[in-house]
Amino acid sequence: MVVVEVIWTWEQHSFFINTEMELQMSVLSTLKLVTAKRPTSIPSVQIRRNKLLSKLHHQIKLAEALSRNETYAPLRLRSFKDKYTHETKQLEVPMRVRQWWFVTESGQVVLQIKYGAKVIEISKGKNSIEITDGNHLLKTLETLRTAISSGELDVQIESAANIVKSRFKKS
Repeated sequence: MVVVEVIWTWEQHSFFINTEMELQMSVLSTLKLVTAKRPTSIPSVQIRRNKLLSKLHHQIKLAEALSRNETYAPLRLRSFKDKYTHETKQLEVPMRVRQWWFVTESGQVVLQIKYGAKVIEISKGKNSIEITDGNHLLKTLETLRTAISSGELDVQIESAANIVKSRFKKS
């Protein structure tokens, strides 16, 4: 092994070099070196998928809390302007999470996936998932998480997003 040591001295204005080059190359050779370019933007499909996965995460947490007879209210930051000092302040407030499922008259649990206020049509003419009872709700939500993250509902998310987006267009 060869050791490199670089020493700069003001008195002599020169370098003294001892070689450590062999040691540096052996350490770098243990790493996998690649050429990569950082993406400048995230595709809109991925943004919408992440938004839906975030909302689905809240549904899973809500279902887990309800199964333990607890409440689920995540906190979010809310900004407001003080009337007297005119300073913008932030306050943590509980966020309301509305459940995506309901119980029918026959006792069946029905789950609807929502993008904003819009119910997503899962397949042609079908917008709900029927679940036998509340015990299978968590398994169904986890299955939906896998399906959404793999991109199986991208077309449905896109159409729901376009409907929601069209409501914001000026006349």
